[in-house]
Amino acid sequence: MKLSEIAQQLGTRLENGSPDREIKGIAGIDKAQPGELTFLSNRKYASLARTTQASAIIVAEDFLAADSGPALLRSKNPYLDFARALELFYQPPRYSPGIHSTAVIAPSAKLGRDAHIGPYVVIGEDVEIGKDAVVLAHAVIYRGAKIGNDFVAHAHSIVREFCRIGNNVILQNGVVVGGDGFGFAKDSSGHWRKIVQSGPAVIDDDVEIQANACIDRASVGETRIRRGTKIDNLVQIGHGSSVGEDTLLCAQVGLAGSTEVGNNVILAGQVGVAGHCTIGDGAIATAQTGIPNDVPAGAVVSGYPAIDNKLWLRCVAVFNRLPELVKLVKGK
Repeated sequence: MKLSEIAQQLGTRLENGSPDREIKGIAGIDKAQPGELTFLSNRKYASLARTTQASAIIVAEDFLAADSGPALLRSKNPYLDFARALELFYQPPRYSPGIHSTAVIAPSAKLGRDAHIGPYVVIGEDVEIGKDAVVLAHAVIYRGAKIGNDFVAHAHSIVREFCRIGNNVILQNGVVVGGDGFGFAKDSSGHWRKIVQSGPAVIDDDVEIQANACIDRASVGETRIRRGTKIDNLVQIGHGSSVGEDTLLCAQVGLAGSTEVGNNVILAGQVGVAGHCTIGDGAIATAQTGIPNDVPAGAVVSGYPAIDNKLWLRCVAVFNRLPELVKLVKGK
């Protein structure tokens, strides 16, 4: 594809390069070769823009270019435009409408038009799925689930009974939506009695849930994931929790039951949140943060127990000096 075509489709401004230069693929800035396109969105890697072998780089509008070097595609959002450029060179598999002969579909189930139902899929009684669904091998949709349009369920994903899923939702491999919440009450003899998990998991539009994540159903009420949220691999959402719009839950995040997470929140890898906590809109928790209490909107927290990120950084700096400080104290 010609560089000028890429610039036009992305809405970027071409500088320092031939519009007719052919671009054959995309690569990271440190691995790119002649004929490939790369991007720069983090300024700490700016030096690589002067050594990369790439033929062109997507950069910010204010990036200071060297006198010579690769062609530049100036962008308001280089990372987003890099993602869009990938779509120009790679198209994921497309699945033709049809139902595989080994699929088991209950007579009362309703499938929208142009559905692709793969091998060994099981779709239970009274299930409803909208148009253009792709349900791949060994996925299971339990009784009474209601699912919108443009649904994609990858192999071995599961939607449990009576759960509700909106439009344009993607379940990656091994996702479980609506598995029983972890609810038990101890009886007079000291044995744990299972609490029936009667409330469904509800997934709104434009949500993607990645491999082996679990969204538990609620004992009462519902567990809710709101529009546009993205959930990474191995995330655990406890029963009765609510996650707001456009939130990111990164790998191995765990929310205990009845956690309330606001809109546009980012919980980085391995963040754990205690039950019945509220995390306000726009809050960020850095990797491995433990959150035992509420977090106000807009806060950036780190460590365990979670404290303000800047305070945590100062504490870490002191902790690293503890051996030296002990020697000073003993010397006195």
